[in-house]
Amino acid sequence: MPQQWPASAIATLILDGFDDYREQFRQITNGARERFEQAQWQEIQQAAAARIALYEAFVSEVSKRLRKAYPAEVLLDVAQWPLVKSACISLIDVRCDDELAETWYNSIFCGLFSHDQINDGCMFIHTTRPALRANAPAPLTRIYRPQGNLEQALRQIFEDYRFEVAYENVERDLARLIKQMHENLPDWVCKDPELRIELFSSRLYRNKGAYLVGRINTRDEQWPLVIPLLHREGRGIQIDTLITDEAEVSIIFSFTRSYFMVRVGYPAEFVGFLRRILPGKHIAELYTSIGFYKHGKSEFYRALINHLASTDDKFIMAPGVRGMVMSVFTLTGFNTVFKIIKDRFAPSKNVDRNTVIEKYRLVKRVDRVGRMADTQEFADFRFPRAKFEADCLAELLEVAPSTVVVDGDTVLIRHCWTERRMTPLNMYVENASEAQVREALDDYGLAIKQLAAANIFPGDMLLKNFGVTRHGRVVFYDYDEICFLTEANFRHIPPPRYPEDEMASEPWYSVAPLDVFPEEFPPFLFADIKLRRLFNQLHGELYDADYWKSLQDTIRAGKVIDVFPYRRKAEQIE
Repeated sequence: MPQQWPASAIATLILDGFDDYREQFRQITNGARERFEQAQWQEIQQAAAARIALYEAFVSEVSKRLRKAYPAEVLLDVAQWPLVKSACISLIDVRCDDELAETWYNSIFCGLFSHDQINDGCMFIHTTRPALRANAPAPLTRIYRPQGNLEQALRQIFEDYRFEVAYENVERDLARLIKQMHENLPDWVCKDPELRIELFSSRLYRNKGAYLVGRINTRDEQWPLVIPLLHREGRGIQIDTLITDEAEVSIIFSFTRSYFMVRVGYPAEFVGFLRRILPGKHIAELYTSIGFYKHGKSEFYRALINHLASTDDKFIMAPGVRGMVMSVFTLTGFNTVFKIIKDRFAPSKNVDRNTVIEKYRLVKRVDRVGRMADTQEFADFRFPRAKFEADCLAELLEVAPSTVVVDGDTVLIRHCWTERRMTPLNMYVENASEAQVREALDDYGLAIKQLAAANIFPGDMLLKNFGVTRHGRVVFYDYDEICFLTEANFRHIPPPRYPEDEMASEPWYSVAPLDVFPEEFPPFLFADIKLRRLFNQLHGELYDADYWKSLQDTIRAGKVIDVFPYRRKAEQIE
């Protein structure tokens, strides 16, 4: 071994790899404006998937560089890695993305060592970053003071945030926005001489939309502000609406949506700005929403270990029908479920473990259109055995002994996914009023249609595989049977050849693995005849193979179907 162990050189190599990753991340992100202006909708989806894939690719590359540069007996001497951590701290202290650099270091460490080496001496289990950076600048924002002339202030905003493509009809859009401000805010706000409109200097881009994000302030109160902009091909940029309702803004930043692309100099300061606008959002979700999903994972893990350390909360099996592929457990006071793959599946499931893993990873890469819950994948979670209710641990050990292992006072979860906890739709409907049932089933149908518009077919569309969020939205969360819509073969049931065919226990027609017969949906989805009839009124076209085929034709023709993450007024819908 060399006389002086190369801690500083290893730390430098790790952070050089981080710089390479961040540069590629920035290049993809910075292209968002041009893709929006040129209406490159398919390229936008490809760029989103490519940016997600960057992290693992660069972590793998840096791990290879380290193994090539140093012999194993040097590199894998874990007793020396506190020196690498210390060297990294001095190198990242001056960075504007220092918190992301800590997470990057952790990823490299975990790629080199088994997870039983995880500890705060070698890694950043807890951050060393101060909550407030003393010398960090405030997020770059633009401030507008209407001083009684709201129209002039809004006109200046859209001049400052103009595109290479002209606006379609500024006068029409300004009139609509002023009307909406008067409708959505208390009467006195628009007249307040101290009214301020503060907007983040960079636009946020996602799918087919661009967004201005900020807040409206008076001396004593504030409201979030989101202004979505659309590119109407051949016509120009439309200023679509103005959103000041915190719940609606929260939905736009939801865990069910793809990640925004936004130029951010100081991620922590921008996330702090978003947190002031959306105080109900966890910091992990905000980092994730702007593409830093690995750091979101770090913040989630820190929140989880803090919750376990500071409460008497114990893991229990999640309420709802037991799954045939996944086993799901949760903490009552922590709004998350933990999903593990069972060792044996129900006979009706024609998938294997590797297929399930790939389906869950697929969801990360595709447009979730607000209808699929984001997931985080973890390996080798270690929890105190005392944190499990006895019946929960017994069930997990019974159904997944290859994944759940008890080692003395520790429970090792070798592999799992985390998702936001929701009320299963079947349980929600059982306890809902008639009006709530109608609203939930309508949104359930919309969820299926919007997933289809994003080229996703859920496969198993039973109500138990959908959840209801705190905002009342219906979201799909069970991914073991999903496929691209264009892969499915939607068919009408052939007419029976003889009267006896309809009485036979087996179908009189051949069925291939990807064949789907929408006419079979009603009894499959709804045992309750009243619910079946109601859903038929609301979304009966879902029972028609031709409806699905027409969607497939649209997607194959290269059209990216509009799915809006906010409610649009009748006058906006063409």
